[in-house]
Amino acid sequence: MAKIIRRERLVPNLHLLEIEAPQVARKCKPGQFVIIMPDERGERIPLNIADWDSEKGTVTSVFLVVGTSTQKLSILKSGDEVPVFVGPLGKQSEIKKFGTILCAGGCYGIGAVYPVARAMKEAGNKVISLLDVKANYLLYWEDKLKAVSDEFFVSSRDSYYDCKEFIPKVLKDVVKTTKIDRVISYGCTYLMYTCSEATRPLGIKTIVSLNPIMLDGTGMCGACRVSVDESTKFACVDGPDFDGHLVDWQELFSRRKSYFDDEIQSLCYWEKENFPKS
Repeated sequence: MAKIIRRERLVPNLHLLEIEAPQVARKCKPGQFVIIMPDERGERIPLNIADWDSEKGTVTSVFLVVGTSTQKLSILKSGDEVPVFVGPLGKQSEIKKFGTILCAGGCYGIGAVYPVARAMKEAGNKVISLLDVKANYLLYWEDKLKAVSDEFFVSSRDSYYDCKEFIPKVLKDVVKTTKIDRVISYGCTYLMYTCSEATRPLGIKTIVSLNPIMLDGTGMCGACRVSVDESTKFACVDGPDFDGHLVDWQELFSRRKSYFDDEIQSLCYWEKENFPKS
C-alpha cells in the first residue's frame, strides 16, 4: 500500500496527487510514468510523473478526471492508501544540450512537461514554454514553469490572455522569429498530433509522450501497442516518448476510442451506486 500525502484540485477537473513512495522517488527521471490503482477493484492506469522529491520520498502526478478510476482518485484524501503504485516506468526523455527547446503542454500535460522543461534548462538549453488552456482559470503551475523558462506563452480561448489561437498557430508564429531545435509536446492526443503536424513541414524534430490504453506497464500485455515508423512499438517500454512525425496518429485515435462507451457506462454505474439521488 502507498500512502497519499496530498490530493488537491488544481483547476476544475484536474487534480494533483502526491504519493509517498521512497523507492520510486529515488529513481524518477523526466518523461517517465507510474501505474496506479485507486482501490482493490479499480483498474491499473498510467499517470505521467509531474514532479518528485527524493529526500521526502514522494512522487507527484497531475491527472484529468475522465472515467471511473480517475473519479475514484479525485475523492481520495491525505492519509488514504492505494493498493498499487508502480514505477518509475518507461524510458526517460532524452536530455542534453540541443539549443532552443519549445515545450508545449495542455491539460494534464502542463504538469507532465514540467520536469522535462526543468531538465532541459539544467542541461543548458534555452527553454520556451507554450501552454494551451480553454480559459484562464484552467491554467496551473504558471510560476513553476516560468521559473525554468526563458520565454513563456499561454494560448487561451477567452480574452484573459493576448493570444486566443490554438497552440499550432502560436507555434508557427514563434518559429518565424526564433530558431527552434526541438519541440516537446505533452497533453491530449489531439494536442500532440496538431503540434506534430505543425512542425512536420518545418523539419523540427517533435517529441510526444503517447498515452494509449495500458494495463501492466511492463510490455507483457501488449495493450499499449502503437505504430511508429511503420513498426509496432509498446508505449510502456519503448516510450512513452516518440518522434511525433513517425506516429500513426489515425490508428492511435481509433484505438483510444475502443472502450469509450464501456467507460461511460462504468462511470454512470459507479456514480449511481455510490452517490444515489435522494
